[in-house]
Amino acid sequence: MHSDITSRPGQGVPKDVLQQIALGTFDDPFAVLGPHGQGDLRHVTALMPGAETLEALLGHEADAGAHALVLAPVPDCPGLFTGPVPGEGAYRLRASAGGTVWEADDPYRFGPVLGEMDEHLIAKGAHRRLWEALGAHAMTHEGVAGTHFAVWAPNARRVSVVGPFNQWDGRRHVMRRRGTTGVWEIFLPGIGENASYKYEILGPDGALQPLKADPLGFGSEHPPANASVVHDLRGYGWSDGDWMRDRAGCNARTAPISIYEVHLASWKRRSDGRAISYVEAAEELVDYAAAMGFTHIELMPVSEYPFDGSWGYQPVGLYAPTVRHGPPHEFRDLVDAAHRKGLGVILDWVGAHFPTDAHGLGKFDGTALYEYADPREGFHQDWNTLIYNFGRTEVANYLTANALYWMEEYHVDGLRADAVASMLYRDYSRKAGEWVPNKDGGRENYEAIALLQQMNTLSYGAHPGTLTAAEESTAYPGVTRPVDQGGLGFGYKWNMGWMHDTLGYMAEAPVNRPHHHNRMTFGLTYAFSENFILPISHDEVVYGKGSMLTKMPGERAEKFSNLRAFYGFMWAQPGKKLLFMGQDFAQEAEWAYAGSLDWAALERPEHAGMQRLVRDLNTLYRGTPALHAQDCSPEGFQWIEADDAGHSVYAWLRRGGPEDPNAVAICNFSPVEQSACRLGLPAPGRWREALNTDAAIYGGQGRGNMGAVMAEPRPSHGQAASAEICLPPLSTVILVQEDV
Repeated sequence: MHSDITSRPGQGVPKDVLQQIALGTFDDPFAVLGPHGQGDLRHVTALMPGAETLEALLGHEADAGAHALVLAPVPDCPGLFTGPVPGEGAYRLRASAGGTVWEADDPYRFGPVLGEMDEHLIAKGAHRRLWEALGAHAMTHEGVAGTHFAVWAPNARRVSVVGPFNQWDGRRHVMRRRGTTGVWEIFLPGIGENASYKYEILGPDGALQPLKADPLGFGSEHPPANASVVHDLRGYGWSDGDWMRDRAGCNARTAPISIYEVHLASWKRRSDGRAISYVEAAEELVDYAAAMGFTHIELMPVSEYPFDGSWGYQPVGLYAPTVRHGPPHEFRDLVDAAHRKGLGVILDWVGAHFPTDAHGLGKFDGTALYEYADPREGFHQDWNTLIYNFGRTEVANYLTANALYWMEEYHVDGLRADAVASMLYRDYSRKAGEWVPNKDGGRENYEAIALLQQMNTLSYGAHPGTLTAAEESTAYPGVTRPVDQGGLGFGYKWNMGWMHDTLGYMAEAPVNRPHHHNRMTFGLTYAFSENFILPISHDEVVYGKGSMLTKMPGERAEKFSNLRAFYGFMWAQPGKKLLFMGQDFAQEAEWAYAGSLDWAALERPEHAGMQRLVRDLNTLYRGTPALHAQDCSPEGFQWIEADDAGHSVYAWLRRGGPEDPNAVAICNFSPVEQSACRLGLPAPGRWREALNTDAAIYGGQGRGNMGAVMAEPRPSHGQAASAEICLPPLSTVILVQEDV
């Protein structure tokens, strides 16, 4: 609009442009502010609101009078000064007002930081390391230390960086627009680590928007404050090289994967009610999970979020580990410590929606930028949140780069995508007329499908040893099928159907269980259609659902027996395992995000026994290939007894590799002991009673098989051998073949 401005440096700039600069409404301040011209013709125009005088200081002895050049105030443009500054070297500004004198580098004397390749990749939505271009980066630029800020706001008339360093004054640091990319950038000298900032944006209609946090900010202020914070992510000294080299084997379908799901803020609070820090968790949480035999820790969302009650599932800062537990490098300390203990770290990743908080992504530049404009596409009725415009290349780039960011910068081993079903279907939780069909008139969200496929392809391509998992509650086909075969490309899928069916069965009184026998077997009809994780997640122990213990029927002792039997059933079933914190020791109260787990419960023997059972189940699962090597393969499973509804008994065979001992699991979900139950086994010989949930050390009655059973060559249940087995009431027994 003012292409001729730079041809007349320091003189002849239209009066209205100068007034717009003084008001902070001009969209191309670098065309006027800073140095213009060459050699002796160089002029400097500078904006310093509140200053009465302004000087340009030359040379290293900046305070020497001979090197101070007075800049003249521009009439009718308060705070704007201009004047000749000979030479081509650097200069500083010295201002005075009311007897106070201060100095500053002129941000408008610095050239751009982003290169043409950054512009090209951002415009295409193909910048795989987007966080290295956008956001706030402490650096030395043109010999001066400061911070480079860059943000995407294509429809804005003007974007400024504001913070305590400029009195939150949007006139002072208006950014440079980078061509047609929609990116704005500026280098601010003297700004560094821990500086708070936001973006002040004039929308396309000239209206001032609410101050916005940085979409790619690496940190945030403590809630309820919500400004972004500059953090330098460079130079962390990782010590997890051995883990990173070998972790692919720990995340494979043939590996034992037992996940401990954790809400960090309520895992173990301090005596004063403070949530645990990342540094404390690096010792206490990591040591606990390792001692319990889990293979992975899964953290509920740690991306910065404003509302504690969202548990992190309404994030605003996707690139910022929440400051509730410490700064970014301390989150790295937690991941590093887990790796040194042989534990993988999985993060909940929320790409399905984001909140409407004024400082967040909603109407970021005055338009529906990150979200779909039509509320039938862009608003989640269930959660009162906004839905990303998955089809916009820059938004898809923002999300896929975020997945890579956590794997690259924080060495996380996997991402669990939340609420995938809500992404896949345009009519998710909507009535007729409340949703917009796809181009073919259907309900599938093609853009979201493409995004998930791209996220998985990029994640596995850039970080082959990692895993991704989907919380997908429908029967959408091919969630874990490779993308080149038409699937979504996830490594694993939560088996929500298995969870609901089995918990529904366990909630029934034993007298009613024969009528619901198929709830425990139905999951095996589709168990190998995907690579499944069997989850008992946080969602099952909140909002009045009660704890796992209180879901169980009967008196207190029977509740514990039922729960022990269920855990035995779960760990012996095909599929990877996930257990939410507190359920490992049968916490009685349902989970409360604002409190702490009831660790005092472990002073009671029945809770300590449950904890020991979970630890032993993990140990057995990890050490017995038959129980994990073919979790995702039908060759690893065979029913021995699936139809004994009258006795509520189930039995099945688990196989590993050709040289691995077989395992057999037998569950008795009735309150009656089956004292001489003949059961078919694959081969004669000694079968060790590897685990019995009724053992006294777990809080049971100690009934069982004296450590082993001897199978004789007497066919039964379609097997070549059989043995008489004692099945305690409400118990699971796991046998492992010894004579192989």
